[in-house]
Amino acid sequence: MMASTTFLLQLQNYPKDCITNEMIDLLQPYFNMEDYNMETAKRVCGDVAGLLSWTKAMGFFHSVNKEVLPLKANLAMQEARLKLAMDDLAAAENELLAREQALEEVKAQYDGAVREKQRLTDAANNCLRKMTAATALINGLGGEKIRWTQQSKEFKEQLGRLVGDVLLATAFLSYCGPYNQQFRANLLTNWTEILESHSIPFTVSLNVISMLVESSTVSEWTLQGLPNDELSVQNALIVTKSSSYPLLIDPQTQAKMWIKNKESTNELQITSLNHKYFRTHLEDCLSLGRPLLIEDVGEELDPVIDNVLEKNFIKSGSIEKVVVGDKETDVMPGFMLYITTKLPNPAYSPEISAKTSIIDFTVTMQGLEDQLLGRVILMEKSELESERVALFESVIKNQKRMKELESNLLHRLTSSQGSLVDDEALIDVLQVTKATSEEVNAKLVVSEETEQKIMVAREEFRAVAGRGSILYFLIVEMSNVNVMYQNSLKQFLNIFDSSILKSPKSKDTIERIDNILMFLTYQVWTYTLRSLYERHKPLFTLMLAMKIDCYKGSITHEEFLAFIKGGASLDLNAVTPKPFRWILDITWLNLVEISKLPSFSTLLGKIKQNEKDWRVWYEKEKPEEADIPSGYQKSLDVFRKLLLIRSWSPDRTLSQARNYIIDSLGPEYGEASILDLETTWNESEPRTPLICILSIGSDPSPQISVLAKNNDIVLRAVSMGQGQEVTARNLMNDAMNNGGWVLLQNVHLSLPFCSEVMDFMADADTIDPSFRLWLTTEVHSQFPIGLLQMAIKFTNEPPQGIKASLKRTYQNITQDFLDYSSQPQWPPLLYAVAFLHTIVQERRKFGPLGWNIPYEFNQADFAASVQFVQNHLDDMDPKKGISWATVCYMLGEVQYGGRVTDDFDKRLLTTFTQVWFCDVLLRPGFEFYHGYKVPITRNIQGYIDYITSLPPTDSPEVFGLHSNADITYQINTANGILDTILNVQPKEGGGGGGESRETMVYRLANDMLEKLPQQYNTFEVKDALQRMGSLLPMNIFLRQEIDRIQKVIGEVRRTLVNVKLAIDGTIVMSNSLRQSLDSMYDARIPTTWLKISWESATLGFWYTELLEREMQFNRWLLNGRPNVFWMTGFFNPQGFLTAMRQEVTRAHRGWALDSVVLQNLVTRHNKEEITDNPPEGVYVHGLFLEGASLDRRTGKLIESKLKVLYEQMPVIYIYAINTTAGKDPKLYECPIYRKPQRTDQKYVGSIDFETDNNPRHWTLRGVALLCDIK
Repeated sequence: MMASTTFLLQLQNYPKDCITNEMIDLLQPYFNMEDYNMETAKRVCGDVAGLLSWTKAMGFFHSVNKEVLPLKANLAMQEARLKLAMDDLAAAENELLAREQALEEVKAQYDGAVREKQRLTDAANNCLRKMTAATALINGLGGEKIRWTQQSKEFKEQLGRLVGDVLLATAFLSYCGPYNQQFRANLLTNWTEILESHSIPFTVSLNVISMLVESSTVSEWTLQGLPNDELSVQNALIVTKSSSYPLLIDPQTQAKMWIKNKESTNELQITSLNHKYFRTHLEDCLSLGRPLLIEDVGEELDPVIDNVLEKNFIKSGSIEKVVVGDKETDVMPGFMLYITTKLPNPAYSPEISAKTSIIDFTVTMQGLEDQLLGRVILMEKSELESERVALFESVIKNQKRMKELESNLLHRLTSSQGSLVDDEALIDVLQVTKATSEEVNAKLVVSEETEQKIMVAREEFRAVAGRGSILYFLIVEMSNVNVMYQNSLKQFLNIFDSSILKSPKSKDTIERIDNILMFLTYQVWTYTLRSLYERHKPLFTLMLAMKIDCYKGSITHEEFLAFIKGGASLDLNAVTPKPFRWILDITWLNLVEISKLPSFSTLLGKIKQNEKDWRVWYEKEKPEEADIPSGYQKSLDVFRKLLLIRSWSPDRTLSQARNYIIDSLGPEYGEASILDLETTWNESEPRTPLICILSIGSDPSPQISVLAKNNDIVLRAVSMGQGQEVTARNLMNDAMNNGGWVLLQNVHLSLPFCSEVMDFMADADTIDPSFRLWLTTEVHSQFPIGLLQMAIKFTNEPPQGIKASLKRTYQNITQDFLDYSSQPQWPPLLYAVAFLHTIVQERRKFGPLGWNIPYEFNQADFAASVQFVQNHLDDMDPKKGISWATVCYMLGEVQYGGRVTDDFDKRLLTTFTQVWFCDVLLRPGFEFYHGYKVPITRNIQGYIDYITSLPPTDSPEVFGLHSNADITYQINTANGILDTILNVQPKEGGGGGGESRETMVYRLANDMLEKLPQQYNTFEVKDALQRMGSLLPMNIFLRQEIDRIQKVIGEVRRTLVNVKLAIDGTIVMSNSLRQSLDSMYDARIPTTWLKISWESATLGFWYTELLEREMQFNRWLLNGRPNVFWMTGFFNPQGFLTAMRQEVTRAHRGWALDSVVLQNLVTRHNKEEITDNPPEGVYVHGLFLEGASLDRRTGKLIESKLKVLYEQMPVIYIYAINTTAGKDPKLYECPIYRKPQRTDQKYVGSIDFETDNNPRHWTLRGVALLCDIK
């Protein structure tokens, strides 16, 4: 077995599972043998060891296997069962798979159904959303459909009108800046007519403001301080939209304040042309892109800014450059140039007008009224004004927001892609817009209601604002009376605010308003009156009363014009003839003019019916205090009585005007105001100069010195002139730092320094509280307006009258001076010289009746005369006494006479000296006039006491004049006031709803052209002159006169025709035509006519005289030489008298023209009674005697009749004789003047009058003949 080759293989494949227990038991003994182990076996044989190992393994295997075999059997059984189970499982799995496949199919169907459901749900939701969005769009845009449709239609129409609208807007921006609101409106009207005529479409009633700027921008400007009247908004529009840099005419500095606020966030630089760093400021602003304001320029601009004004910018890459002087400067974005001037009516050259956009920012009455209303409400009802401003800001904010939302909505609508209902952002914006719109509209409704309530409350105080506006514009008008009467809006606003704060308080609104009105009016009156000359104070007060009453409606514009113009524009030959000869021509024209007013519609008829009553009333000394006839005393108020008095008795106008002022304003306005320097000083501040406007004989220096001394203040004074600027500068610097007063006298002699003073005061960092700057100046047209507007002004005129003048003279005379000489003649002579000094000065107020030329006699004349008297008394021989001839000569020919240039004035002055300076002066009881004696005392106090006892008012007879001279003085004063009021009236259209000035002038021009004579035919004139003898002196004179009247008629016709054409717009309204139009409206003679013709009181009288002159020449040509000549109707009456002398000389052989003198005879005849020519010489008529009357019976001079200023002379026969003898000293040589102004140019000649009085009497009376009294 062992030898078998397969033995090993058999061992390996031995069926181990067949081993039984028996077989193991058989082997067990072997296993238990000691030597049955591996070591032994290995020693025997290796194969034996292997078998041994095999047998043991088999044994061990059996021991294990006997436990495993059941398990294996069980395993087999279990495997069999497993197989069965697995077969069942496979079958089950196959069935499950089939079921799962079925389930997947069902699940897929379910998922598809769910997805379909979701899709349908989403589609339904989307549809709902779209429906909601569509509903929102419909609701949101539905309200806009009509508006947008209408707007779309309007936009289409606007596009059609765009060319015309743009033309109007650009023309407005280019040309309207320099003009006022009315002229701008006229320009727009004219332009629209031109567009219509050329069929260019444009928007009717185009609002340029709304076209070019948003309302929110306008509101912003208002909040920045721009007045909210239309003119100011237009101005702001031109400032911001014009292509040129603006030059603002800004007297009240409102534009400057607005620009400062507007540019406050842009680092605005403020400078002036004379600022030492002006060039630096300009270059900095250009290079840094900042706005620049050049303030307070004059009528000339610095050429250094020409390139900037003309925008001569050089492009250098992306940067622009400009040449400033000799330096090139960058121009950065953000640069803006503003220029302002305080000149109210500057005359800029065409070059400046072309370079800049000139804009008139002068405040308007309505604009100022609205501003003042805001100020008074702010102080009286601050919570109301705060609410109004907050409301205003809220409305602006809401309007701005609405605008932004609407713009955003329109932008989204135009830029939306696809369906609108899909644009959720658009719908959100629409909803927000809708909600905001409703909210804003609700707020706007509330705002309107609130604003209405506020406006009602504000309107209660409208009267205060209106009064303030009237007062301000009145004091502005006064600058037209005198260039020194300049007041700033800032000064006025200080008075306005102060009046509201200081006026008596009251819980009753009406009472409170009345308190403010009374206090404000009085404060402005006293403040302004202080700076006016005496002659302008009644003028200002009267204008104040009338302006207030016009604003109230108590006086109509027609009544106001009738008061200041009277019947000046009426033609005496074209109105109802005057019923009685005693009524003066000018009086009748005045009455005809006021009869057009409702209050006087029956006046002319009542005068005719009740001649006696009216004449008695007219001839009363003070008719204003008597009852007016025909029931007018009860039916007329004070102003209408003033109208009647002004028409009947011009000399009583001022007296009745005072009654009217007291009635209208109160009794305090009828009293004279007295300058209180201390009060004036207390009102001032260190930066407020005090300016005294000087007049003849006034010097406030002593009063200022006394005031400084009384208050222990150091006063340093310097009289300005060449080279004194350095001294003044040092004094000011020292006083500013250390305190004290500086007085600069006569600063008009250093005008450039005045501008420096203004900057000095404004730029000083710190000023001592006690510092004050006092200035004195004469009136000067170039005086800096800015300095006047920042200063307190006052006048210090010497009081009028003999008493005041003598008192002023003797205040400067000491007791030592009175004791200078022991001669008894010294005190009376000194007083007589002082009296003469007073008389020659005070006589000036009577005009030509006093002196032909108003000489400036002054204190130096008095001092020189007194010195002469002292010297004469020192050298006098006591035995011979005073040489009166010497005294008369020195006073009348040298000391005072040295100033006199007119021969008849010299005669008057020597008459005074001859009448007073003679032995009579030293006799006891001597009187210059009744009640005016020479005090007998050597005590200075005695003289002052006597002077104090003199009457406060002086009769004209003290001056040698007739009492009628006072009437002349009163008439001249009243006419001066009325003329000044007329001059300062704005040259605008007719007020009060009446016809415009152009319409009135057009009608007047038509009327004048209808009456204007035709031009003379040269050939007809030549034939007529040859028929009468063309070489005869009188006919040569006639030819010269006709040549001159021809020239006048031609100029009148040309002017009238051109004025009509200019009003129609056919030709350009030149400056000359504009002046002619203004003159005709004011019933004055146009300058172009006046230069080639004659003077007259009114245009109506002038034109009547033109017709009458032409009629005289025409009749002379046609009918031959007149029997009586109307000498007033000649251009050259001296030539007429010379021609007569030549005629007489030629008629007498051997007579020489040099020795032929005029003689005269006053006849008793009127011109109608003369039926033939005199054999020699001429008859003349039309002369008037002033200063005396004529006794028709004897032909001698007698005293004037009371209230008869001019007496018409009968026919005077003037002839010539050949004589070398002098004048008869018993006759009064009476000068003849062409017009009431007695100058050398108006002098015609002289005639002699017989008189029972000494001719000196008539010399002192100022008796003269006048060819014309108008």
